[in-house]
Amino acid sequence: MVQLQPKLLTAPDFIEHYGDDVRYELIDGELIDLEPTGFHEQVAGFIGRKLNVAIDQQNAPYLIPYRCLIKMLGTDTTFRPDVIVLDQSQLSQEPLWQQEPVICQGRSVKVVIEVVSSNWQNDYARKTEDYALLGIPEFWIVDYLGLGGRDYIGTPKQPTLTLCILEGDRYRKQRLQGNARLSSPTFPGLQLTVDQIFAAGQ
Repeated sequence: MVQLQPKLLTAPDFIEHYGDDVRYELIDGELIDLEPTGFHEQVAGFIGRKLNVAIDQQNAPYLIPYRCLIKMLGTDTTFRPDVIVLDQSQLSQEPLWQQEPVICQGRSVKVVIEVVSSNWQNDYARKTEDYALLGIPEFWIVDYLGLGGRDYIGTPKQPTLTLCILEGDRYRKQRLQGNARLSSPTFPGLQLTVDQIFAAGQ
C-alpha cells in the first residue's frame, strides 16, 4: 500500500485559509493542531490580563492582540503564540500588518508566551530557536502541567516556567518553579509568581 505524504501548505495559503482558526499553526509547511484545552486558555487568559495591567501601569506603547501570527520570513512557518506583546511604535514597519494581524519582524515584539500543550517539543526546541533568530527579546515557556522532557524541566517533572532572555542570537534560560517570582525585563514592576500562573490552569 502506498502511503501519500500530506500536502504541504505555503505560508500565504495558511494565512488565507487558517489565519482565523486558533487551533492551527504552520511549521515547515505542515499544519500543526495546537490542541488547546479550556485549562490552557485559562492560563493564557490570566497571563494576558496581568500583562495588560502592567502595560497600563508603565504607560507603555504596547498592546496584546486577540489574534496574531508570527511569520518566519523566507519559510513556510507561521506560529500562533498564546500571548504576544507588541510595540505599537514598530507596527508601521510591518509589511503585512495593515492587511492582516501578521508579524514578520522581531523588533515589533516585546514578549512572546507559549503555554505548553501535548506537542511540547515545538515550544521547547523549534520555537526557542526561531524566536531567537527573529530577535524577540523575551520568551516565556509556560509548562503548567509539567509536560516537557526532563532535559527541559528537570527531574522529577513538575510545572515549570522557562524564562528566556535574548543574549546575542541565543536565549539565556532560567527555569522557575514553585513560588519563584517571575522577573521580566520588559515588565520590571510585575509582581507575579509562577505558582499564581499555574493555579489559573486548575
